[in-house]
This record gives sequence, C-alpha cells and structure tokens, in this order.
Amino acid sequence: MPCWYYEKKELRNTPSIQDGIDYETECRYRKEGARFIIDTGSKMDLGYNTMATGVVYFHRFYMFYSFKQFPRYVTACCCLFLAGKVEETPKKCKDIIKTAKTLLTEQKFMTFGEDPKEEVMTLERILLQTIKFDLQVEHPYSYLLKYAKCLKGDKPKLHKMVQMAWTFVNDSLCTTLSLQWEPEIIAVALMYLAGKLSKFEVVDWNGRLPKHLRWWDMFVEDVTMDLLEDICHQVLDLYSQANNAKPPDSPPMTPTNHANRENIVVPTTIDSASNTPNAGTPSKLPKIETSTIQPSNGCPSVDISAVDGTKPLEIPTHYPPYPTNFAPAPAQYATAVFPPTNISVPPPSVNAMNHIVSAMRLGPTPPIRPQPPTPSTAPQFQPYGYPTNATYFPPGNPAPPPPPTNPPRAYYPSQP
Repeated sequence: MPCWYYEKKELRNTPSIQDGIDYETECRYRKEGARFIIDTGSKMDLGYNTMATGVVYFHRFYMFYSFKQFPRYVTACCCLFLAGKVEETPKKCKDIIKTAKTLLTEQKFMTFGEDPKEEVMTLERILLQTIKFDLQVEHPYSYLLKYAKCLKGDKPKLHKMVQMAWTFVNDSLCTTLSLQWEPEIIAVALMYLAGKLSKFEVVDWNGRLPKHLRWWDMFVEDVTMDLLEDICHQVLDLYSQANNAKPPDSPPMTPTNHANRENIVVPTTIDSASNTPNAGTPSKLPKIETSTIQPSNGCPSVDISAVDGTKPLEIPTHYPPYPTNFAPAPAQYATAVFPPTNISVPPPSVNAMNHIVSAMRLGPTPPIRPQPPTPSTAPQFQPYGYPTNATYFPPGNPAPPPPPTNPPRAYYPSQP
C-alpha cells in the first residue's frame, strides 16, 4: 500500500508551488476546499466520518496536481461524492452539485463548466487512480474516544477536555496534519492540547504500567513533547488566521489549451512520499489563560455524556453550519480550466495485488476486449479408428484357446 505521510520540505514543494502558487496561498486553498466539503456535507446531513474522508482525499489529490490544473471546488465535490460511497452514505452526484451551487457564487460555480455532473464524474476516475484506490481512511475520532475512556479523573473536567479535543480534530482537517502524522498521534496531541487549555491534568489511567511515564505511552511509543507541541501549533495557527484581515482574491486561473489537457497523465508511483515521519522544528507552546476556545470552523462544543464505557458517547452526526460573521475567502476563478466534457476517459485498470495502476491518458479509448479469433474449418480432434468388424484379432491369427474346465473343488464332504 502507498505511504501517505510526507516530510515538511515535501509539503513545500507540491505541484501547486511548482506551478507558481506560493505556500501561504496553497494552504488557504486547502483550507477553503476542506471547509467547502464540511459545509456541503453538513447541509446534506452526512456523517463526520464521510466528510473527514472526503477532506483526506482532497489533500492527497493535490499532492500530485496543481490547484491551477483542477479547480478546488470541483475536486471537493468529487471527493465528497466518492467518500459517501466508501463510508456507505452515498449521495447522488446531482444532489451534491445542487447543494454546492447554493453555497458558491455564480462566478465560482462557473468552474464546473457546462455540464457539472459530467465534470465530477470524469474527475472521479482521475481521483481514484491518483489515490491508488486506497479508499479506507482512519481518523482520530475513534482513537480520541478510546483513549478518553482509559483516563481517570474528575468526570466533568474530563468531559470538557474531550469536547475541546473533538473540536480540535474537526479543525485539524483544514491543515495538512493528515499528510504528516498517523491518526493515533494526532489524537494524542490534540488531547494533550485540550488538557492544557481546560486545566485537566491526567494523574492516573487504566492499564498503567511502571514503564509508562505519561498516559499516551500506553498507546503510542516514542512520542516526544516537541512532536506534540509542533502538532498543537499547527492547529492553533488556524485561530490566529481566522482573526486576520480578509484574504486577497484568488488569482485568475491560467487557461489550459486542449492539447495540454490531453497530455494529463496520472502518476503511477508516489515519488515524494516518505516512509519516515518528520518531527519538524517545533517551538514551545504559548501560555493561554483562557479555559475555553471557540472552534475556527464554527462548530459548537460536543456534548459528551459519558466516557466510562457504560454509555455510548453522544457525538454529532454532522457539522453545524458556520456562523454568518465567519471571514470567508472569496477566491474567484476567471475562466474554467477543467477538461471539456466531451473527452472520453477509459475505465481505470486495477491491479488487485498492490493497487498500482497504469497511467491513464485522456484520448482515444482502446478496445475493451480483443477481437474473437476466426473460427477454423479444421476439426478440433481426429476420430479414433475403431475396428469395423466384431473380432479384435487380425486375420490369420487364431483366437486363444478357452481356459480348461476343471471340476469344482469340494470344500465340504458330501452329506449322506
């Protein structure tokens, strides 16, 4: 299976950056796409796992393609459409497009082209090959609840900490943390951050052993404080960016001619993925006096009823809509650059052994099946020559004599 975790230097050398988009603008595009997926999914009553899976697909896709090559709102709809089928909460493509149209301005919706449904369906095949058909994605939500049930302490404070950590997990979807660290590490780091802000100190936990110095050592080994603080800083940066001034408009998209569109090739290998995670260069966490924090995506705190395992946690099934005073990012495209709808895309080829598929090129479709062979007039087998007469011995050779007739042996004496 492919590795989806990257070094920080690789995240600063993406196809978008190579295409002339600076790092800050790319981060804003990723944030806008993630929030658009959450907004659309919330309006369609999709679960949080479905929306989170769509966001992860979105981040992985743009590790191979530039934002100038594929408009982010078309890609976001495609990712949500695919995630709905993977998480068994499918929605019709036309319904997703209809909902997206209510959330976008007319100029942004122009990026969908003349036939939005065909644009999304065409991009779905490219998306599947780009993510190597690796559809199953794990999220920090399940690990957050699992770890919280093992902690001991004041129940109200523990509930408050879990609520805050859940909000941090929601907001982390707007960052590239899912491309840097495993969900277990993200869950531990955001629980650590929520514990600091809610003033909940973990003193004891279930299953504690003498070798466990901290509570997360029981679940994840070799996690340093510098690593946790680096993850916490990336989430806290979202709240400082939410209070900044209105971001500039998105630059106009560079039109792509028809010849270049036909040369789009889906990568068959992941060259920039790293097998070794990166701890980065973290710094110390600032001291925050407040005990509560407002989520950057407008989601209210989750009402957690219990974490002792006797009663299931009551978690929201979808994200609430963002408040009206939330600072939008009115990124606008001048012209649509998505490939025209009349390009026929061949069905993707799947290798069941390692999920690596061959490159797909937009162009004439090859024949799906080879032509059947021309039937031959020659018989398929030669008949066996059986004798025509009843005797199986050649002429001139007499048949063997019959066996001698011996009298039967008397096994028992004759009875008088």
